[in-house]
Amino acid sequence: MAENPNTPRRKKKEKSILVPGIIVLGLFLFVSFSYYAFQIVYTPNVDTKKRDTFVTIPTGASYEQAMDSIEATGVIIDKLSLRFMAKLMDYDELVKPGRYKLEHGWGNRQLIGVLRIGQQTPVNLTFANIRLRSQLATKLATEIEASEQELDSLLNDEQYLATLGFDTTTIVSMFIPNTYQVYWTTTAPELLNRMKTEYDKFWTAERKSKADQLGLSQQEVSTLASIVQAETIKNDEKPRVAGVYLNRLQKGMLLQADPTVVFAVRDFTIRRVLNVHLRHQSPYNTYINKGLPPGPINVPTISSIDAVLNPEQHEYIYFCAREDFSGYHAFARTVAEHQANARRFHAALNARNILK
Repeated sequence: MAENPNTPRRKKKEKSILVPGIIVLGLFLFVSFSYYAFQIVYTPNVDTKKRDTFVTIPTGASYEQAMDSIEATGVIIDKLSLRFMAKLMDYDELVKPGRYKLEHGWGNRQLIGVLRIGQQTPVNLTFANIRLRSQLATKLATEIEASEQELDSLLNDEQYLATLGFDTTTIVSMFIPNTYQVYWTTTAPELLNRMKTEYDKFWTAERKSKADQLGLSQQEVSTLASIVQAETIKNDEKPRVAGVYLNRLQKGMLLQADPTVVFAVRDFTIRRVLNVHLRHQSPYNTYINKGLPPGPINVPTISSIDAVLNPEQHEYIYFCAREDFSGYHAFARTVAEHQANARRFHAALNARNILK
């Protein structure tokens, strides 16, 4: 059979068409893959609607638990691409606990990068309007990973508290109300040690000197400050109220502070202290016990503490709320003056039908 003279030419032509086609296809695939890779890495994948959004990864959380927590925030646009990037960046082997703020417009690489190095967003820890250790434990537990039970246990551990220089009746005075930045993963002992450090910073040489001049320890200042704080919400009146109680202490008089009776009874709904309350047996009842109570009846603010350290100098030894319910008080030097002020206030209470 004779050889076909056209065969080599046809193969050469087919090869010349096939090679450019493969090149074009390869370029198309390369460009497509590069574009998809770029999207996975850099395209924004976090849509917070510009609202503050945080994710908390508990200590000991697995990769799947961490990813579930992230996705549960509801701000991830493409969950599949996020998981792909997480695996690519070995996040499954580098999960770190913490509280992290998710920023609007972040890409997968930014998000996983923050999580894998444990770049936490600090918590702004504040506490106010705290009366009891149990309330303090509850409040602190909402800000850090440590449980309320852990914190409550430490706040009731006399032996542990002694290492800090406090006991169960005075420990609340160690917490100076301010704003503190802490990490969510801070443990209960770490937090209490931090608060002790802040307490020591607060008690400067000047404040200690003023306490000494008053004949009071730091904790006694805090205890008196807690009474002043319970008596008035007006910062400009606190030094005058502090002066009244310091006058009574110097004269050896009973403090007769209604807030201590309320604390003793443990009924914080009381608006009118009655004789039945005044007879309640408790070391916190300053109507039947001389001197300061065993410890603070709340966590006193800095303004209350400084009011005690810088009291107004006067001769008042009595005061009661003004009948206009302005929050301010009427002060008196004598029993007669005080009784007149008290009658006006009690008449105002009766007019408003405030009986208890």
